[in-house]
Formats: sequence, structure tokens, C-alpha cells
Amino acid sequence: MDRDDRSPIVATFFTETPIVAGSTVALSESAAHHARVKRLDVGDGIRLTDGRGTLGEGELTAVGKNGAEVRVDATQSVARPTPIHLRVPIGDRDRMLMLAEKATELAVASWQGVRFRRSMSVSPRGEGSAFADKVRARMVSALEQSGGAWLPRILTDVAPEAVSIPANATRILLDVHGEALLRVSGGGESVVMFGPEGGIEEAERDALVAAGWRPATLASTILRFETAGIAAIAVIRGGQLFKEP
Repeated sequence: MDRDDRSPIVATFFTETPIVAGSTVALSESAAHHARVKRLDVGDGIRLTDGRGTLGEGELTAVGKNGAEVRVDATQSVARPTPIHLRVPIGDRDRMLMLAEKATELAVASWQGVRFRRSMSVSPRGEGSAFADKVRARMVSALEQSGGAWLPRILTDVAPEAVSIPANATRILLDVHGEALLRVSGGGESVVMFGPEGGIEEAERDALVAAGWRPATLASTILRFETAGIAAIAVIRGGQLFKEP
């Protein structure tokens, strides 16, 4: 999108409304509130993202107590990066929310909470539909801040043996005793799973390995689950970018 003749972009907002050049998009109540908090004014340059691969650029045409509107001048379709699917241990709520934010910045394709045996001893833990709404809100905020085009898909919490596994994805189980992660991931589509505080019980690990999950390590030390998740995404994403022509 060429911006030579338009106002510089000062903010990005997520919208559920289709982004079409020449149309006017009404911002959500929360987005309009943020526009007022940021003291945005008519004529300011705005980027819109729908979280489904479309970005739009235009100008704020109205902002007031009851809402705000953006005129879309141009759009851009952004290809989805090679998918990385995150299967996250149900654990401490705040740490899960932080991980959700960083996973969005790194363009994770999907997120699913996993109910390990040791997840049940964590309190307060992040699970259920109400917490999923909080995860999505944190992801939307991260998408706006990063200017990204793709919002992760949030799947229903499940037990380890019931996680969603895309057909062509390499199954990676983070484990301090595994092979080097970059060697295991191979630069293609990956689904990454890891345990909560206290780790995965041996019987759970054995069952996952028997089901085709490949143990992979990031370091010689035991990492907190949010550190492991962020580091794993970054390592795999870097390997994917390195393989691109």
C-alpha cells in the first residue's frame, strides 16, 4: 500500500467488519474508546486489520462519544506464515495471557489449552470459555500493537490425548531431554506442546511419544512454560524464514 499521498499511520485497530477499499468502517465501542484516549482526530491515518489476512489503510473520518469511523482508502492481502500451532498447558492465568500476547506477535496459527494432570494443582489457572474470551482480547490487543494480519484461532481446552493435530504438521513435545528443537522442527508446519508448572508426568510423556510426538529441547535447564512457549515459537519461526527462498 503506497502511502505517499496519505496521512501517516498513527494507530492500528482490529475490526470484524470486512475491509473493502472505498468503504467506511465503524470501529467497535472499545476501539472507539481507545481512539479517544489516544486523542486521535479526524484526518489521522489509521490501519485496520481483520485478523484473517487483510489490512486496510485510510483516515479517521469521525470520532466522538458514541463511536468512530474510518474511511478505507486501500487494502492489502497478507499471506499466512507457515503455520505454528501452540498446544498450551493450562497453568497460571497471567502467565498464559502473556504467552498469548507474544504468540500473536509471532503469528501463531492456533492456540489450544491442554489439561495435564499437574494443571489441576495450579490456582488460579486459566481455563474455560470465560478465560478464552480474555485470551482473545489479549490477542486482539497484541495484533493491533504489532500491526499483524492474522489472529490465532482459539480451540476448546482438551486432555493431551485429544489435542487437535493438523494432518501435515510435525508433532513437537518440548522436553529438556529431547533433540535440538531446530533439528526436529525442520522448518515446516509444526504443532508444539509443553507441560505446566512441574512438567509433564512420565506416563503422559510416554503416551505422547508413543503417539508420534517428538521430544525436543531448547536449553539444558528447565524453563517456565511461558518462556518455553515463546522461545519455541521464535526458534521455529526463525528456521522457517531461513528456509524461504
